[in-house]
Amino acid sequence: MNRRNLLGIVSLGSTVALVAAGCSSTKPTDSNAGGGGQVVVSAPPSTSATADVPLPDKAKKPYKITFIQGVEGDPFYITMQCGIQAEAQKLGVTVNTQGPQKFDPALQKPIFDSAVNAKPDAILIAPTDVKAMQAPLAAAAAAGTKIVLVDTTTQDPSYAVSAIASDNIGGGKAAFDAIKQLAPQGGKVLAISVDPGVSTTDARVKGFSDAAAADSKYKYVGVQYSHNDPATAAQLVTAALQKDPDIVGVFAANIFSAQGSATGIQQAGKKGKVNVVGFDAGPDQVKALQNGTVQAIVAQQPGYIGTVGLGEAVAALDGGQITKSVQTGFSIVTAQNMNGDQKDALYKSSC
Repeated sequence: MNRRNLLGIVSLGSTVALVAAGCSSTKPTDSNAGGGGQVVVSAPPSTSATADVPLPDKAKKPYKITFIQGVEGDPFYITMQCGIQAEAQKLGVTVNTQGPQKFDPALQKPIFDSAVNAKPDAILIAPTDVKAMQAPLAAAAAAGTKIVLVDTTTQDPSYAVSAIASDNIGGGKAAFDAIKQLAPQGGKVLAISVDPGVSTTDARVKGFSDAAAADSKYKYVGVQYSHNDPATAAQLVTAALQKDPDIVGVFAANIFSAQGSATGIQQAGKKGKVNVVGFDAGPDQVKALQNGTVQAIVAQQPGYIGTVGLGEAVAALDGGQITKSVQTGFSIVTAQNMNGDQKDALYKSSC
């Protein structure tokens, strides 16, 4: 198997620059344990690094693979799909993409069950719940289907041939560091997330809350859950600002939480007074940066996650070398750098 270097935007350090910055010459730290190992890439802000992940250049057979999104229509998963499709064309495999209308295991499981019954060679999936999707995924893997986890995971992912995800705890900490730079005087901070039990957003909130707890100038007032609904997020933020009008920053753990948080701040008449740091870089978040409602967003690299995920699936099917765990990074996007060195970090609305 040939080794192909894949470019990844890497994890941020503890200090986040909220203006455009040049590339750092600091060398990142990589670790690769070879077959069944892990690749972790980390580096300071505004730095790119190459993760040496062994992937095939061409599949041995024209495999049929299914990609099951966390939710359809989400720019994060659309961008991931674009990466998968481009890689599928290179590898000579076919990918069928499906996804639930909401990020909900009750809606995702029937789609997964149907996909398993169609007997694809492999399934790439972003599980919508760490508990609810554990048993069906493990059972499918035990029956012979190659499972690759992309973005989210379950309680015990040992059944998966590979798992590719961002450093979400680091992302949450970076979001807090961004708020610190935006509101250096300190104050109360709030987190808005999706639902408890989602591995990625739980990790982001933990990274944010731990960082806030470690700084005596800030008081963490907790996390509230929007059920991935922007309207609910807006209501929660508006109510929170009525209760705690001295909130200086809101961390929104995903796209729809950020969208709703921005709306809630506007409805409360607090635009320009409450800083919002969102997660993900969809079109709505870009607009929020442009109009100043959101001050910074933490962008993952979903296209890269999809590329690596499909490559790992094909490697497993070919009997080649796989990397059990790949941790990708993120970057901070602001109105100042979104048209410059972070332009490629923005998500797509179509392929």
